[in-house]
Amino acid sequence: MIAVFVNMATVLVGSLLGILFRNRLKPQLQEALMKALGLCTVLIGISSAIKTENVLCAIICMVLGTVLGELLRIDDGIENAGDFIKGKLFRNGGGNSRFTEGFVSACILFCIGSMTIVGSLEAGIRHDYSIIYAKSTLDFVSSMAFGAAMGLGVTCSVLFILLFQGGLTLLSGLLAPVLSSAVVTEMSAVGGVILIGMAFNMLGLGKERIKVANMLPAIFLPIAYIPLASWISGLIGG
Repeated sequence: MIAVFVNMATVLVGSLLGILFRNRLKPQLQEALMKALGLCTVLIGISSAIKTENVLCAIICMVLGTVLGELLRIDDGIENAGDFIKGKLFRNGGGNSRFTEGFVSACILFCIGSMTIVGSLEAGIRHDYSIIYAKSTLDFVSSMAFGAAMGLGVTCSVLFILLFQGGLTLLSGLLAPVLSSAVVTEMSAVGGVILIGMAFNMLGLGKERIKVANMLPAIFLPIAYIPLASWISGLIGG
């Protein structure tokens, strides 16, 4: 778990540094920074999504995962958690208007991707923290930019990192047998698609906000899809 705490620390410190600079940025510059981060998120999402080796897997997992997420109302749950934390921090009802948006966006950005999955497995099974340390360096830079654009909500995302990434690390022994390279590739690709959706929200595209958190179950569905598809292919081929 040491690597998880290091990752949390880099996001905590990075976002706080960004918040310090935020107070010196004009509103127009903050908005411009937000758009720039949105475009960078598109780039990150596309770079992950295009690595898919099974487009059908990504499509089916996104569809089924979104249905499951809508039924579970995950997006509402994460937003409510953000609102709850905001209420505790700003009891007078004030505070950063982008707190919840920053919390949700940072939770998704810092916990989606192959570095999180593979890094958590390596840390939990082999006690190899190199991938998480590399991710922590990237997250440090990203959290500064997001902190400057969205404020304290980004800082509070460390709680989600503890739950999500810490959970993967603790369960690594159980998950390792089912997380083949093919499964991790498709999980990362699905995560990339979700990041693109988050970028659309950051850029203000579309009439309504995309509830990207409701798509999170899709990330884990390749664990079932890949072996099932292989088994069906074997039956047909046989």
